[in-house]
Amino acid sequence: MPLHVPEAPAPALRTVLTALGSPTAVREARTPSLRTAQGPVAPELPLPVHVLDRISAKGTPATRLAGWRFLIRGGDRALAAAETMLTPDGWAFSHFFEGPYVTSTERALRQAESLTQPYQPRLLSLPGLYMLTLWLHGDHTADGATGHPAATDLLVPLAPAPPGIAAHRPHRVADLLPVLTHRATPTPLLGSPA
Repeated sequence: MPLHVPEAPAPALRTVLTALGSPTAVREARTPSLRTAQGPVAPELPLPVHVLDRISAKGTPATRLAGWRFLIRGGDRALAAAETMLTPDGWAFSHFFEGPYVTSTERALRQAESLTQPYQPRLLSLPGLYMLTLWLHGDHTADGATGHPAATDLLVPLAPAPPGIAAHRPHRVADLLPVLTHRATPTPLLGSPA
């Protein structure tokens, strides 16, 4: 398998395991598939979630680590996901969720396994476009919590993707980021100073 999943911080994983073991946390979660799961469920495939805040004048994307996401597997598929976040006191469980990004992430990871080059999978969020991508980082030995997308890394938009951007189609960072940056740049209103 060419994917080298980074190791999540142990405290982040512990918070997810604690939440999964808490009947209150699972019952109050807005995840019907998790509440009605038959048999054991387990967190797997920890992915660091990076947020693209801006692209510098040199074209370098500025990202920051926002948390770790774990797919929650029950049986042969991902039922939900668990999100953790870094607080001043350390890693904390944030929430469970389900929906299209869970199945889309699982699909994109399966597709990435067929690539011949080894990659480190991460998630890259572009809040200005309401977009999430699977970020396939070429340095598979890197610390998953740090770094920026390299020009040769791949971004795979997850469904639902913004209009005009095909989901599940891999793009080199050097090809996709300029398009996304242009789309995320607000257009001046007619009659307003430029």
